[in-house]
Amino acid sequence: MADYFHWFDLLGIAVFAISGTLAAWRNQMDGFGVIVLASVTAIGGGTLRDLILDVPVIWINNNSYFYAIFIAAIGTILLLRNRLTIPHNTLQLFDALGLAFFVVMGTQKALDYGTSTMVAILLGTMSGVCGGMIRDVLCREVPMVFRGELYAVTCVFGGVVYTGLLALGVAQFAAMVSGMVALLLLRLAAIKWQLTIPVFSKHHNELNEP
Repeated sequence: MADYFHWFDLLGIAVFAISGTLAAWRNQMDGFGVIVLASVTAIGGGTLRDLILDVPVIWINNNSYFYAIFIAAIGTILLLRNRLTIPHNTLQLFDALGLAFFVVMGTQKALDYGTSTMVAILLGTMSGVCGGMIRDVLCREVPMVFRGELYAVTCVFGGVVYTGLLALGVAQFAAMVSGMVALLLLRLAAIKWQLTIPVFSKHHNELNEP
């Protein structure tokens, strides 16, 4: 694996750990809760992906992932302790950054192990969303992927951009960065303008209430 693969992985781990720490802060968890939430957010999706691929789980023999989690969590704690408030959408911002890294990296790992492009994109999406799902469930919230603005759709979009550019012969690094940026921009646009894919309207629900 190229060096930049590893650094992208660590950046994704750190960003998702920050996201988990912010969620723990918002729910007033203790120190143990912070580390648990930061860890499951950071490695939950990648762990499930690796189990499905039947390959060694990414963090089993690599302590650097835990160093990244601890450093990110402690740094976030120190920042929060010195600030009275943080912007409302900070958690969503870091979650979006984590998605950008993890979806593309997860897609590439699936391709490395011989999956089809479609399966690789689905596993990349799983890499991105499952850690956040576990985080939200532990916080007793409806997972972000099931509510509000476009979420999983942005992951699929990032994976499609990445694999599409690879198919066109674009250099891998450039394709990765393009896929990450495309995912991030779409997710941020969805948050800003509340883009959704409505299926059941509020009016429809009201008509069917007993």
